[in-house]
Amino acid sequence: MEAIVLAGGLGKRLRSAVPDLPKPMAPIAGRPFLEHQLDYWEREGVTRAILAVSYMAGKIQDHFGDRYDGVELDYSVENEPLGTGGGLLLALEKLRDKDETFLILNGDTFFEVKLDHLLTFHRAKQADLTLALHSVDANDRYSGIDMEEDGRVASIRKREAGQGRMLVNGGAYLARASLFTDTLGEKGPRSLEDDLMPNWLKSKKNVYGFISTGRFIDIGVPEDYAAAEGIIREVLS
Repeated sequence: MEAIVLAGGLGKRLRSAVPDLPKPMAPIAGRPFLEHQLDYWEREGVTRAILAVSYMAGKIQDHFGDRYDGVELDYSVENEPLGTGGGLLLALEKLRDKDETFLILNGDTFFEVKLDHLLTFHRAKQADLTLALHSVDANDRYSGIDMEEDGRVASIRKREAGQGRMLVNGGAYLARASLFTDTLGEKGPRSLEDDLMPNWLKSKKNVYGFISTGRFIDIGVPEDYAAAEGIIREVLS
């Protein structure tokens, strides 16, 4: 399976802990975070990955080259920061098989999701897009995801503090390439979660949520970055 890894973020909140590297290159147990992510997803069946890069792109390209272990690598380089949505739309041009389902991954999150389970769910629902969801204590770092009983995504809430638990996007998605037919060729910055997804919900695309209980870490802030090593060791040991 092919994957697009959204690895172009500036990582401003992590700058105090990792001042001179792009966020996906932040060291975890002496190795770049992105290596651990590729280790996991290769094990799950990814054979080719397109790295959507922007900030300090050369450091990522120089480190990884055109292959990591058994994963063939290609790069989609943003001349200006395009956000997760704009970076994804640009990277679509690099997909080898534009008729197949492919994986989208956030370059700053590690989510233990079984790809075969996610793919079975995605196919059974005939989904255009399936989000792997994680349950967290309500907070203003993430947008809450509301679902219908059958798993269809009903709405994406604005980021705001709250009480109790909520389902959030864990940064791993399966998508049909045909979902992007109307947006192919569009340029400019945009957010996947704040711009593209609401438009897909509005136009009644088949967007579903798959709840995973696997371990999850978002290295976007120093305290979670510090916890990442323990979680990744547990998953990949």
